[in-house]
Amino acid sequence: MKFLKIYLLAFLPIISSGQNTHQPTNSKPFVLGQIDEIQSTQLAETRILNIYLPEGYAPEDTTRYSVVYLLDGSKDEDFIHVAGLYQFNSFPWINRVSPSIVVGIATVDRRRDFTYPTTIQKDKEKYKTTGGSDKFIAFLEKELQPYIEKKFKVTQSKTIIGQSLGGLLATEILLKKPALFNEYIIISPSIWWDNGSLLNINSAILQETFKQQTKVYIGVGKEGLTPTEMPRVMEVDANLLAEKLRSSKSKNLKVYFDYLPEENHATISHQALFNALRLLNPIVRE
Repeated sequence: MKFLKIYLLAFLPIISSGQNTHQPTNSKPFVLGQIDEIQSTQLAETRILNIYLPEGYAPEDTTRYSVVYLLDGSKDEDFIHVAGLYQFNSFPWINRVSPSIVVGIATVDRRRDFTYPTTIQKDKEKYKTTGGSDKFIAFLEKELQPYIEKKFKVTQSKTIIGQSLGGLLATEILLKKPALFNEYIIISPSIWWDNGSLLNINSAILQETFKQQTKVYIGVGKEGLTPTEMPRVMEVDANLLAEKLRSSKSKNLKVYFDYLPEENHATISHQALFNALRLLNPIVRE
């Protein structure tokens, strides 16, 4: 036994040293994108942008890229998995979407930025900071889009992605300023806000004179009742929005409604976005 102890003491450092030789010695960070900061006059604050540039992007090239504007785009929210979906779907052997720049807008106060003023007194009392969507929309239109278009090589193709309250904001933009984007991916929108008053808007997008080619995806899971005093159902509201858009007299609007009964409000975003990219960009087989 004494001999065994001496043997182990003698050879253990050699074994340990041998194991260490297999440890990586040239590790370096895996960089997914870049972080920009933009000073917003509209919001009176600095906003953080998480930006994914597609493989091969080079400022000196003439190639231009579509831009995807992602609400709730913080690194611990939706930025990483959304950038991954766009990368995956742009692989040459899939070729569902063109290589795209993804601009994740990091969240500061989503209740403030994504909601318009409500007439429901209890919601005013419960959610103190709400009602600032007009300023956030102005930030998107007058500051963020010009910033991206000046700094990067982009096309006129602009997509906005929003889920829950972000879906409410995307819907508000679609109905009030539809020309801001030509593709809308709206997931589980909180249409219940202000008792669904958005559904009453007589939007320009419903008129025959609306000329911009626009695609809209609306996805909703099995989500049930909304957090409102007057009961509403998320699936019903999403379907009402789709039906409203389908009543448009414009030939330039395409609407896709997607019900995902296997998903709920917490789990829907990734699967819905995957479906959206497939439905909005059908692959043409030759």
